[in-house]
Parts: sequence; C-alpha cells; structure tokens
Amino acid sequence: MNRSSAARFLLLIAATCSSFLIAHSRKQPVLASDHNASEACVPHERNALLAFKHGITNDSTNLLASWRAGQDCCRWTGITCDSQTGHVVKLDLNGAYSFYPPLVGQISSSLLSLEYLEYLDLSSNSLEGTNGSVPEFLGYMNNLRHLDLSYIPFSGRFPTLLSNLTNLEYLDLSTSFLGTVPLYLGNLSKLRYLDLSWMQNVQATDISWISHMHTLEYIDMSNITLSTITDLPVVANMIPTLKHIILINCLLPSANQSITHPNLTKLEDLDLSGNYFGHPIASCWFWNLKGLKSLRLDETYLYGPFPDALGEMVSLQHLDFSYNGKAATMTVDLKNLCELESLYLDKSLSSGNITEFVEKLPQCASSKLSALSSPSNNMTGVFPNTMEHLTSLITLILTNNSISGAIPPGIRNCTSLEYLHFSSNRLSGQIPLLPRSIRILDVPTNFLSGHLPLEFGFPNLKNLIISFNYITGQVPPSVCESPNMAFLDLSNNLFEGELPHCSHMPNLRFLLFYGSLPRWIGDLVSLRILHLSHNMFDGDIPDNITYLTRLQYLNLAANNISGLVPPSLSNLVGMTLKHRSSPNDDSYSFDESQDIFSLVTKHEVLKYGAHGLVDVIGIDLSLNRLTGGIPNEITSLSILSNLNLSWNHLSGNIPDNIGSMKLMESLDLSRNNFSGEIPPSLSDLTYLSYLDLSYNNLSGMIPSGRQLDTLYTENPSMYSGNNDLCGPPLLRNCSEKRASEHGNQQETKKDPDFVIFYYGLESGFVVAFWVVFCALLFKKAWRVAYFSFVDLLYDKLNMFVVVICCIYIARRKTKN
Repeated sequence: MNRSSAARFLLLIAATCSSFLIAHSRKQPVLASDHNASEACVPHERNALLAFKHGITNDSTNLLASWRAGQDCCRWTGITCDSQTGHVVKLDLNGAYSFYPPLVGQISSSLLSLEYLEYLDLSSNSLEGTNGSVPEFLGYMNNLRHLDLSYIPFSGRFPTLLSNLTNLEYLDLSTSFLGTVPLYLGNLSKLRYLDLSWMQNVQATDISWISHMHTLEYIDMSNITLSTITDLPVVANMIPTLKHIILINCLLPSANQSITHPNLTKLEDLDLSGNYFGHPIASCWFWNLKGLKSLRLDETYLYGPFPDALGEMVSLQHLDFSYNGKAATMTVDLKNLCELESLYLDKSLSSGNITEFVEKLPQCASSKLSALSSPSNNMTGVFPNTMEHLTSLITLILTNNSISGAIPPGIRNCTSLEYLHFSSNRLSGQIPLLPRSIRILDVPTNFLSGHLPLEFGFPNLKNLIISFNYITGQVPPSVCESPNMAFLDLSNNLFEGELPHCSHMPNLRFLLFYGSLPRWIGDLVSLRILHLSHNMFDGDIPDNITYLTRLQYLNLAANNISGLVPPSLSNLVGMTLKHRSSPNDDSYSFDESQDIFSLVTKHEVLKYGAHGLVDVIGIDLSLNRLTGGIPNEITSLSILSNLNLSWNHLSGNIPDNIGSMKLMESLDLSRNNFSGEIPPSLSDLTYLSYLDLSYNNLSGMIPSGRQLDTLYTENPSMYSGNNDLCGPPLLRNCSEKRASEHGNQQETKKDPDFVIFYYGLESGFVVAFWVVFCALLFKKAWRVAYFSFVDLLYDKLNMFVVVICCIYIARRKTKN
C-alpha cells in the first residue's frame, strides 16, 4: 500500500468512527465533563439540585463544592445530562470512597422535578433525615432504572411505593431496612440486579415473588432470615437468567433438595456460606450445575465424602469449603478441573494423605491453581517429589497438620510461589532452594535441620519465620539481602556465630533471634518489635536501642543485663500516643490466620496475630541484674500497656507521676528493693488489670481506689513481703502503726535528757547503800541502834495488824 492509499484508508476509518460516535451519542447521555458549554442544563432542574443541596447539613469532603447557582449544572460533580436535551439523567453521589459518609442531611423532594432521571445513587451517605424513613416520593420517580440507597442508615420498613418503579433494572437496598421482605418486590419484573443483603432483623417467609423476575441475573439476600424456606432450588430454577445467588448467613435449614430438570445453566456464582446444614455433602442440590465458576460453602458443616460430580465441574474456578468441623473427606479426582484457581479447605477435613491429595490436583498443561489452603486437617504422609503440575501456585498453606518428610526440592519449579506456610508439622531434613518469588516463608515448629542454603536471599521476601527447628551452621549473609524484610525470626535453632550485618534492611519491623546482640541493631530505624529474652546478654542496656524511635515492644527479659534503666528510654516515641501505629499500617501485612508473636504479660502467655500486633505496647526488663531506680522519664511513654521490671535489684521510690501512664494494663515491680510510699497516682490507672508490688521495702498507707481493691481481690499477694505497708485492704491499721511509731519517736527524743538523771540516781543509790553497809559493819553502836529501830518498827507493825484484824472480826459478828 502506497502513501496515498494509506491516507485514504485512514480517512475512511476516521469517517466511519465519526459516524458511529454521532449515532451512538444520540442514544447515550454524556458525562458532564464532555458536555458542550453551549448546552446548559434546564433551569428548573438546576434549581431542584440546589434545593437538594440545601437539605445537606454537612459535606465533609466538599463533594458538592461545584454546585453553584448561575452555573451549568451539567458540569457539576455527580451530574450527567443528556447530550441533546440537557435534561439531568444521572445523579451519582456514592460516598463509598470516603472514610466517613461525606453527605449528612435528608433527601429533598425537589428531586421529583428531575423528570428524566434514570440513574440515582445516594449510597453510603447519612441521608436518613430526622425520621429515619425512606422518602415516599421516591416511589413517584417512574423513569428510574437504577436506584442505589445502600448503606444509608434508614430505620423504617420497606416503602410500599417502591413497587411503582416498574422500570427498575437495578435495585440496591442493602443494610437499610427492618421488618419482612415485601411480596410486592415481585412487581419489579424488569430487575436484573437485586441486593437486599445485611439488613438487621429482616426475614422472608415467602420467596415465590422472585420467580416473577424473568430477567434477574444477580440476587443477594445475605443475613435475611430464611429459616422457613425449603423451596429455594425450585424457585431459583424458574429463573434461567440467574448468574449469581448469594445467601450468606440466612439460617437456611438445608441444601439436600433436588432439581428434576435443572434450568440454571447460566449460574456462575453460588454462595451459601454461614448456613448450618449439617447433612452429607453429596446430598446437596447444586452438584449437577456444571456451569458453576464459584462455589462457597464455608461454615455450612456439611460432612462426609465429596461426590464424584465435583470432578466433573470443569468450569469451577473457586471452591471454598473452610471451617466445617473437620468431618469431610476429599478423595475426588480433580485432575480435569483446569479452570480451578483457588481451593480452600481450612479446618474441614477429618483426615487425608498429602501425597494422594497433591497428585489428584489439576494436571492440566496450563494449570491455573494459584491458591491452595488446607490447614488443621489432620493430613499425614510425605510430599511427592515433584510438583511440576502446580506451576501457577502463588499461595500454599498447610499449617498445623502432621505432614512429615522433607520439603520437596521440586517446589523450586513453582516459579510463581509467593506465600509458603508449613508451620507446626513434622517436616524434617534441610530447607531446599526455593523460588526467588517467595514473599513469606513460614515454617516454624518442625524438625528441619542442616544448614540453610548459601543462596537464601529472596528479593521480595517480607517474612522469614523458621524458629523452633534444628537448623545448624551460620546464618548465610544472603538472608540480609532482602530490602523488603519486615519480620525475621531465627529463634530457637542451633545456629553458630553471630547474625550477619543486616542493618541495610530499612523495612525490618520485627527481629527475634538468639545469640550475641549485634551493635548495628540501632540502625534498624523501622523496627517495631525487639524480642531478645532468655539469652546470655550481659553489660548495660545499650544506648543505641533507644535510637529505635518506632519501637513499640522491647523485651530483654531473662538475661544478665546490669547497670541502670536508661532515662533515654523516653526516646522510644513509638510508645507514645502521638506516634501510635495504625492498624492499617503495612507493617502488619501478615497472614491473619497465623499466630506470629507471643509474649508473657499478667503471668500469662498471650499470642498475637497480624491485627493484634498493633496493641502490643510494652517493655519487659525482668529477670536481670539492673540497679538504681526507675527514671521519671519513662512515664512519658503514654500508651505503654505492659511494664515488667520484676526480679532485679532496683531501689528508690516508685515515680510519683506513674499515674500519667493512663493506658497501663499490667505493671509488675515485684522482687526488687523499692522503698517509700506507693504513689497515690497509681489509683488513676483505670485500665490496670494486673499489679504486683510484692517483696520490696514499701511502706505507708496503700492508696485507695475501686480498681486497686478489685486487683487485690484477684491477686491477694500483690502487696506481700512489704512489712511496713498498712491500711485497707491489709489488716494492719495505719493509726496504731503511727501511734507506735510516734511513741518510739518521743522516747527516742527523751532519752538524751533522762540518761544523766537515771545514771545519777542509780549511782547515788549504790553509793548510799555501801556507806550505810560499811557504817553498820564497823560501828557497833550504830549497828545496835539500827537493829533496835528495826525491832521497834516490827513490833509496831505487828500490833497494827492485830488491831485491824480484831476490828474486822467484830464488825462481821455485828452484821451477823
């Protein structure tokens, strides 16, 4: 083709496209952004929209900022006009993309002036108004073909006037109403999409009205009570256009009905999750629907063997049979399911052999299986040596089974594999070379041994968890070649030597290992959790730990660390409210089903998964040889929830402002040498659920407070070993103790004044005694006079006693 011919050809294509666009534009509305400036919207429709805006009391995202009087409403946000007439045909103010509902207020009846409106979407806004009911006037907008009022917190019942909207093709009322699903919905015979899901306390006692919707393709009635419905398959079979049936958590009584002549040839998606059926899997009505692409049956508690019909559902792409009570068996040959992309069997199988299971997975030349999950299913046996037929596998989860033998070397051929979870099995042998595509390798609590491969670096690796195995040798430097590493756990193995220099992993959040503490640890500026307990670390707490400003949990317990608690711990601003981590932080992008972290708090071992990690804010320095006091600066860590300094040699007073740590839940200062009074501010810790101050030298009155009284009831030994503490809840009375202490103090003050007096009195008595004794011993005349005086005194005393006795006897006789 020469240049002139090419030019004519291009002109012909351009002319054809132009003609098509012109013809097409006559039938379709155009977006406001494409609207010609000369084609302004109809004035009374603009006024109607401004009246609608007037009913909005709050527009947090300025969604309606462009809605201004005197301007073309066809160019306003959310407005689409017909390109020929200028009439508003579409109003789309969906607020689903905002964190909070962007619009607050009510739906104005001015929308009735939009006579040509075909599309109305006000979903995910707070437009329920003052009475909380759906405006009745919406039932008069007969031209509507699309109506979405989902996620508006209406509190009323289904508006009866919606039955007038017989032209509707799309209706979404999810999470909006109360009461019973009305039968009049059957009047909306042109509906193709119907969503009534996740309403509260809504039930349907009759679903026959669905059969009148001859063009229905999608229906979702999740969370609507259907406990009396037994004819679901029969009703559904009357609508051959159905492609999606979603009935999650509907209290359906069973699925063991049958269909004699199945018409659901177009059905692709069937979701019956969350309905307790409790009957054999093979008796279900849907196994002969060969066109199904997605079948979700999690938490249905079906049991027994899967039927052979499953192996004939060659269109199936997704099968979810998770959390079904471990009462099913999967022995079906799935080799022909070439379209299967995901298979989830979590906690559902009573048993199984991993070799047979893997060999019966799709064997197609272009297998599409990308996700295989079968944890906690009592699976035994060893992996087959080859896994070449799983080349598309991305996620493989087989945790908490009894699989033994080695990780198959052939797994390296699964070049798309990113997530490998084999924790809590009986795997042994050496970890083989793995695909470089690996992002998460989770194989703790096995019997793996030998050295790690020298080429153990993966460019995209985020989590490496190989703890609680028997792996030996040195940690290869290639482990530190993963710039995206966020979680590294090498603990409880038999590694030798020191960890290689890993400070160039800027995204590392969690580091758990054993051995000598590397000095480069302060360079891990993104570190969130540092767990180094039960090692042989000695010396002081290194200052470089306090450079970790994003750290939220520090555990150095059960080491030989000495020295002071550094005041610079206040630099750990990740434990303050201002720098608190968000639950949506990508630092916590772990498998939610796994317990990836545990700590000891409140004398209990707590396990945390991905989302729970954001709440782990604590310092544990217990079981060391720390001295000195608690620095006041530590109380600036405002969101610290767990502080354990027990079993050290700390002394001094407990900081007076310890009550400023308002979120403290567990405080253990036991087995130290703290003295002084318990600070009254301790009673301000209203979230405190565990307190131990036992075996110190604390004194004075115990602070009062309902929270502290409750803690004492739960742990009566929390003040034990402090003999000078008094007051409730102890039996020692502080007033008696103070009186005793006051008396002792007074005696102590008087002793210096009376020592000389008592000493002189005693000395004078001794001297006088010896003077008299010597005089009587050597002077006979004095001695005779002295004894004569004693005899005379004796006679007088004897006479006095006799007279008194006579008088007493005489008086007794007189009375008688």
